[in-house]
Amino acid sequence: MESFEAGERVVRRDVHRSGRVWSEQALRVIGDTTDALVTACAPGAQARWPALYAKARAHGDRSARTEAFDAMATGDWELAPGVWQKTELLLWKPPTAWFSINAFYTTAGLRNWYVNFEHPTRRTDDGFDTFDLTVDLVIDPGLTSWQWKDEDEYAHVRRLGIVSDTEHQAVELARAQVLAMLEDRAGPFADADRWAAWRWNPGWPRPHLPQCSPAH
Repeated sequence: MESFEAGERVVRRDVHRSGRVWSEQALRVIGDTTDALVTACAPGAQARWPALYAKARAHGDRSARTEAFDAMATGDWELAPGVWQKTELLLWKPPTAWFSINAFYTTAGLRNWYVNFEHPTRRTDDGFDTFDLTVDLVIDPGLTSWQWKDEDEYAHVRRLGIVSDTEHQAVELARAQVLAMLEDRAGPFADADRWAAWRWNPGWPRPHLPQCSPAH
């Protein structure tokens, strides 16, 4: 499959092992090389999330997030339209890695780095598919401190069987890989100052989802 062009609209989808779409998000391509696909979005970018997850985002309701994972385990969910809000996002995704490295920006600049543990990329005509495995790593802007996030939810999805033993082993290896990258200042951390200075191109329209994008 050919590389995506800078400025092109792509769609990131989280696809459950059943083949159903769990979420999708419209992004703009910053660069596409053999090392990584780098994409971005800004407030106003279109998305679709499970209705319960959308409720959790809107109201900060952690119990609704738990309900959303329970619905994932039973296969009983519907997608609701959403809009990316508040932050600009830069997403660095190596093709075979079990993680992506993200940077979140506010009007004050880089807020934090955020490592999302997820399936390796599967390219599509419109973008790429992956699957979020719940646990995350939050890193301060200066790369001097970090903390794990959503370990409780990760334990919950493990109990539900959403994350298999094989996937868990891959996550454990990816955790060690990311911490080594952070210590060695490798990957995007090697150019941390350049990425910290990045801003969304104001000439780009907010990315939208294809009208024909399927719900499952």
